Amino acid sequence: MRLTLWTDYALRTLIFVGAKGRQFATIAEIAKSFDVPKTHLMKVVNRLGQLGYLETVRGKGGGVRLGRPPLEIVVGAVVRETEEDLAVMGCLGRTGFCRIEACCVLRGALHQATQAFLTTLDGYTLADLLAPRARLVQSLGIAPVKIRRSALGFVPE
Repeated sequence: MRLTLWTDYALRTLIFVGAKGRQFATIAEIAKSFDVPKTHLMKVVNRLGQLGYLETVRGKGGGVRLGRPPLEIVVGAVVRETEEDLAVMGCLGRTGFCRIEACCVLRGALHQATQAFLTTLDGYTLADLLAPRARLVQSLGIAPVKIRRSALGFVPE
């Protein structure tokens, strides 16, 4: 199984944005951090916003942040929603692909393997991917959040 760059960028974007917490991230800083094309990332971020994974705010001071809590973002669901085709071989993508389709054991085995792959990913949430948060923040070059005291307690600046 090989995932497309689209899904790769989607998962990396969610990790970056999740590592920033409630701070807005910009597409430019995500692209720079991962050394990926900004133009492609813009399309990925737009789609993640449409799917409700990201909240997008335009204009000065805007950017993107998580649209759901990390515990509610299931990695397997993200993969299913960002991959156009999870068929590892043509016969899994459509019927009538091969003349031995009706009795092919390999087709069933590949289907079962794909389901096992997705089931494994369903066992992980974005919160799991964010577990090494301090190391992620450092590795991604994200500035630590400054905390200030307010009447309501401590809040990020």
